[in-house]
Amino acid sequence: MSRTAGRRRRGHGAEDTETGSRDDRKRRTRRALLDAALDLLEGERSFSSLSLREITRVAGITPAGFYRHFSGMEELGQALIEDSFESLHQMMRDARKDGLPPTHIIRASVAIFLDHVQSHRAHFRFIAKERYSGSSAVRLAIRKEVRLWVGEVAVDLSRFELLKRFSSEDLQMLAGMMINAVIAATELLLDAEPGDAAAVTRIYETVEKQMRLLVLGASLWDSSLTGGNATPRPA
Repeated sequence: MSRTAGRRRRGHGAEDTETGSRDDRKRRTRRALLDAALDLLEGERSFSSLSLREITRVAGITPAGFYRHFSGMEELGQALIEDSFESLHQMMRDARKDGLPPTHIIRASVAIFLDHVQSHRAHFRFIAKERYSGSSAVRLAIRKEVRLWVGEVAVDLSRFELLKRFSSEDLQMLAGMMINAVIAATELLLDAEPGDAAAVTRIYETVEKQMRLLVLGASLWDSSLTGGNATPRPA
């Protein structure tokens, strides 16, 4: 039985009768609404094509119950974005805690990220579809999260000895280029046929090469603190 069918079978009565504290029930209901929206977006549909009634029907919740969690569809969309990026931030926190291998850092970093994409396809498919074509509020929320992601990666990059001479502006620029590369790889990965292992391998290898080129360029770059300009170091 699918996740959607399971939620539909539980029905809105489950919201009222499940054991646990009121806060636990509220969290479960909110999670059911988010999961229902993600399930409905698994095909080619966009978030703007979804209706409140069909989301609540799939979640097994009354339409009136929806408004105990969200003021409307726009707020639900923003919550989906926060939820999607939170899984990414948690992955990055776990990677920092566990530590990257002393060798093949680029390969390991690429594999960790793209493996995460494959295990959270619904989240990343939603982001990819709504990044340019969603409502203005959803697009702005995605841009905000991407900026935060860039800032987080820039802080990580600043810890590398090679990049300690970089200005904060240049670290942000390098982080942005890296993230653009992995976002492009993410979209290719989501479009790849699930059983096409060769295509998936090519995507991993391509983004690894792109990262190596960026690091090679960074090794020749020297930030200048005069006027915010920077010049390449002699090869």
